[in-house]
Amino acid sequence: MTLPIVTADEMRRLEQLAYDAGISEQAFMENAGTAIAKAVAPFKGPFHVLVGKGNNGGDALMAASVLRDMGCKVRAYMLYPLEECSPLCKKMTARFGKAEPFKAAELKEGYILAGLVGTGFKGKAEGLLAEAITAANQSGLPIFAIDIPAGLNASTGRVEGVAINAFQTLSLGLPKGGFFEPDGWNHLGRLINLDFGLEPKYLQQAKCDAHLLLDSALHALLPPKKRTRHKYEAGYVLAVAGSPTMPGAALLSCLAALRSGAGIVRLFHSEELALSGPYEVIQEPFSMKRLAEEAKRAKALLIGPGLGRTPEKEKEIKEVLATIQLPTVIDADALYFLCPDWRLPPAILTPHVGEMQRLLGKEVSAQAVQDYVDKLQVTLVLKGAPSRIFHPGKKNLVIARGDPGMATAGSGDVLTGVLAALLAQGLTPYDAATLGVWLHAVAGERAARVKTSRGMIASDIIDHLADAYKEIL
Repeated sequence: MTLPIVTADEMRRLEQLAYDAGISEQAFMENAGTAIAKAVAPFKGPFHVLVGKGNNGGDALMAASVLRDMGCKVRAYMLYPLEECSPLCKKMTARFGKAEPFKAAELKEGYILAGLVGTGFKGKAEGLLAEAITAANQSGLPIFAIDIPAGLNASTGRVEGVAINAFQTLSLGLPKGGFFEPDGWNHLGRLINLDFGLEPKYLQQAKCDAHLLLDSALHALLPPKKRTRHKYEAGYVLAVAGSPTMPGAALLSCLAALRSGAGIVRLFHSEELALSGPYEVIQEPFSMKRLAEEAKRAKALLIGPGLGRTPEKEKEIKEVLATIQLPTVIDADALYFLCPDWRLPPAILTPHVGEMQRLLGKEVSAQAVQDYVDKLQVTLVLKGAPSRIFHPGKKNLVIARGDPGMATAGSGDVLTGVLAALLAQGLTPYDAATLGVWLHAVAGERAARVKTSRGMIASDIIDHLADAYKEIL
């Protein structure tokens, strides 16, 4: 299951459709506040609720009331005089009854629930709003941002001054496009989508260019298993990877394929390369004849990690892609030489933004990438924070998981192995990309919990792939 990613204006249009049909704005606020309270209540508190003057502040006060009814310790702080607040914010203030003037010095323990401004915010946070944002960030307390981190433009993703550094963003209704731009992603924290009662018939009318993957969709993508299967049925992956200067890239991708469920992985490497490594990876020097022989019983191919960029390698890559028509993951040095006029097998391409710019020959945009995959008829993972998946005839799919510690050498090689394993287990390129990028991202999160974002390395991601599977199971 996915959710449309919309602009702030589009979200307001959908809400207005419901209001025009007789739905109460107050009912939506009560639903939103209740959903927010239920999302944060497991953290126990105490909660410091920062209240702006608009309906976002009303959502915060409604949540504060529900949290108090649940037995949590709650204090609410009003940034503005009551006469400046929206009518619904005034109603929720009366309901809560004990709001105080904002005091930065009180933010000493517990959690902050920030309902300062909503998705209509544009420009630069100034004055008391900027002071409250700065105080919240400097408190060191985890911050739950209601609907959007205050200070962020929900549509463009720009931050012109200061913005809340959220621990979690509790998005109401549909996710906003600005979340997934660089400034937005840096302030978003973990994205949690909450339902405030807008019926599916309105959500289905959303106009959008992208969708967000929901974790609930992943179980259906898991490859089926049977008790009597053998290693070739489990998935046989061929790998063309590795060179004397980059042997680790080949081993990372191969081991990741095994940890992602492949039953057998055979690595074809440079003649001069002597590899040690996982006992389970079969290794032999590259031979086109041998590769073609093994391709008759293999189910997927990966090519590129650590191959090098010599003219000989360019010729080798072109020959392999023209000859072996297995579902293929094309990465790294294979992408470097890739030409749009090559005849490709069913493929997943895995460029980062720099590689994508080279493939396009111009600046990267969502439309340019979509045009590229439509022309080549391939699936493409645009690696980044967050990563996006492009496929012919589909809106691009955002995978809103991952950790900054994954920005480390070899992380992309691990992803290549994960994707190849899923292709070998029978998933389509699009489904393999969807599940594989998610598994890779969540394994990275799990690795960071153990090693920290500062201390983890690519092989740590492999060590936590099983944990990512457990999260689905």
